[in-house]
Amino acid sequence: MNALAGTGKLVRLILRRDRVLMPLWVLILGLIPVSYVASINGLFPTAAGRQGYATASAHNAGFVALYGRLFGSSLGELVAWRAGFLPIVVGLFSILTVIRHTRTEEESGRRELLGATVVGRHAGLAAALVATFGANLILGALLAAGMMSQGLPATGSWAFGVELAATGWVFAAVAGVAAQLTSGAGSARGIAITALGGAYLLRVVGDINGLTDGPLSWLSWLSPIGWAERIRPYGDDQWGPVPLAAGLTAVLALAAVALSAQRDVGGGLLPPRLGRSSGARGLRSPLALAWRLHRGLLAGWIAAFAALGIVLGYLAAGVGDLVRDNSQMKDLVARVGGAAGLTDSYLAATMGLFGLIAAGYAIQATLRLRTEETNGRAEPVLGTAVGRFRWASSHLVFSLLGPAAALATAGLAMGLMHGLNAGRLGRELPRVLAGAMVQLPAVWVLAAITVVLFGLLPRLSAVSWGALAVCVLLGLVGTALQFDQWVLDISPFSHLPRLPGGEVSAAPLVWLSAVAMALAVTGLAGFRRRDVPTT
Repeated sequence: MNALAGTGKLVRLILRRDRVLMPLWVLILGLIPVSYVASINGLFPTAAGRQGYATASAHNAGFVALYGRLFGSSLGELVAWRAGFLPIVVGLFSILTVIRHTRTEEESGRRELLGATVVGRHAGLAAALVATFGANLILGALLAAGMMSQGLPATGSWAFGVELAATGWVFAAVAGVAAQLTSGAGSARGIAITALGGAYLLRVVGDINGLTDGPLSWLSWLSPIGWAERIRPYGDDQWGPVPLAAGLTAVLALAAVALSAQRDVGGGLLPPRLGRSSGARGLRSPLALAWRLHRGLLAGWIAAFAALGIVLGYLAAGVGDLVRDNSQMKDLVARVGGAAGLTDSYLAATMGLFGLIAAGYAIQATLRLRTEETNGRAEPVLGTAVGRFRWASSHLVFSLLGPAAALATAGLAMGLMHGLNAGRLGRELPRVLAGAMVQLPAVWVLAAITVVLFGLLPRLSAVSWGALAVCVLLGLVGTALQFDQWVLDISPFSHLPRLPGGEVSAAPLVWLSAVAMALAVTGLAGFRRRDVPTT
């Protein structure tokens, strides 16, 4: 049988299964940079204003770490630079998509079932890569069309689209290799995301050294993210890095195919770590089992929040310097969130971003319930004296307290860094921490929506990611696209106090918590009444 037989049918299956999630992330990531055009153009309508902003930003190490090097001051160059973190997000979505349709399929047993039909050995891997490559191409084309609709040059717009698509292709291929190495989807995701983090770190170290012509500036050329940055849309439009990305993608994809041929279906090339011959005494309760299942994911998220908090806390000190001589920017930033000071406005907006990210963890932790059910691990537990409510609650503890721990870590890291830079640690640390913790009620609402879907419509549980996508869209581009206030209010995050610097109101926090509790109770009630498992 042809090793690629059935690839086309599997691609159609992937597109059908991801008919909601894939268009959402493609649409949102394609629209976010378009929204920056009006914002930057309104903030800096003159070439002189853009040049002053570019000069200040290009030498700010915090901005360089977050967005990359800035090589020019045109409107297009500023927009592409401001979207400098998007290649990392595109890479992350590409990794998750490929792992979901390769290693997760094997782990759940569906790959073996499909393999009994007229499907070639490498068809599953090929279908996942083809679908993800296609999604990235559509994302790049959508972005290019959107930028051209704003009056920006066509060549630069296509270069911008290629920048994101090429990054997505590389890390989709990275995920294809990672899926062959381990027998667990979680471990495969960890390997691929570690590679993504390493590429980002190389880019950061190289770019910051490049500010002073340091000896490590060449490290950026070891990173696919650094290659994408050096395409320089709307500037030189250098296409040289594109063949590098395409070549690496081809090599990794071929390596994934070669590795796939060397292993059994359901197995991995790296030997699994053997467990204990008998269960630990601490695994005698559902909560202890849930801790064993969630602890790795929680530790990874907390570490990521700590790193982001340090970087963004360092960045806060430079906000005032960037806007001191630009009255238009002062007016705009002062209006964001209604905070009194420019730095407070930045901190409040950053805390909102942390809230959205924490909601992603809350949804992922809640969806562990569905994973345990579909993989057949819930039934043996529920077949004992453990009731459904107790089993579900043991996992929901992490949906409730996990985001709290992550947000507290981010608030402490950011408050500590900002407080030390400002010389007011005792004042700034509690204010920033409060801004982080106030995000929790909105995070819990999204987790509760996931519980409702799990309890009442389990087959649609993954649609909960769509709720987060809507919140991201409204939070990041809703104001720039001038959506009506009632549309913005759909997101629970729009009801939160903007801290630090804003007015504190307990009413929205109480109401959001009550809504989250009502939704969670409804979902748990539905779970108690439906069949287990529902596949």
